[in-house]
Amino acid sequence: MLVVEGLTCRFGKKAAVDNASFSVAPGAFVGVIGRSGAGKSTLLRTINRLAPASEGRVLFKGVDVTALRGKQLRQWRARSAMIFQQFNLVGRLDVLTNVLMGRLSEISSWRSLAQLWPEQDVAVAMSALEQFDMASLAAQRADQLSGGQQQRVAIARALVQEPEIILADEPIASLDPRNTKIVMDALLRINKHFGITVLCNLHSLDLARSYCDRLIGMASGRVVFDGAPAALTETIARELYDLEANEVMGPASVHMPVSTVPAVGEAAAA
Repeated sequence: MLVVEGLTCRFGKKAAVDNASFSVAPGAFVGVIGRSGAGKSTLLRTINRLAPASEGRVLFKGVDVTALRGKQLRQWRARSAMIFQQFNLVGRLDVLTNVLMGRLSEISSWRSLAQLWPEQDVAVAMSALEQFDMASLAAQRADQLSGGQQQRVAIARALVQEPEIILADEPIASLDPRNTKIVMDALLRINKHFGITVLCNLHSLDLARSYCDRLIGMASGRVVFDGAPAALTETIARELYDLEANEVMGPASVHMPVSTVPAVGEAAAA
């Protein structure tokens, strides 16, 4: 279980995350919602230790990850894989190499610099690409892909880390509606079929209601809502989003049972 206790992250005098506390059970799909600047991205980055905690702590299976250093910290970042809004791929490298970078914590520095990847790791990376209908593009440069394709590569890279938690920071913010569905379906399939816990920052309330088991609402760095999507009333949503409410609110979509969620390749072909 992931436990966040009184977590605060300050930049100067401003608290981007302010005394956040919650726990997440294994296998949950949790949406973190709120207006721009609410602290959603900083929350995930602090959990992953890309941003330093000013106060409080993060526990995973009883281990205080806010105190980890060196090799143990690198291992935690592998177990809590990040997916970023802007993909964070190396454009000049091919797709397969970008995915293999998810295995960096498992191999020596000289092997990674020389790109001498173990055969088993290459097989794992190709298998991940096949799951996202991207194996045919393994030799293509990452900067030649569409935004939706690049995000699928980023998800494949996260998957080969063999994580226990995926922290997705606005993974569909720069995508069109078709690729938004492909990427969200991919995250849902990883969650349901592999049992990997997903914390996903989402600006769209409609998407959050459709895909997530639970919503954590943030405002001014604080957790102000924590519950099932059905418990998020229009009044609470308008308090969360303020002037942005009309942009993010829409009719709640019907959540597809996982048995009817198309495989990623099927969605891409649709």
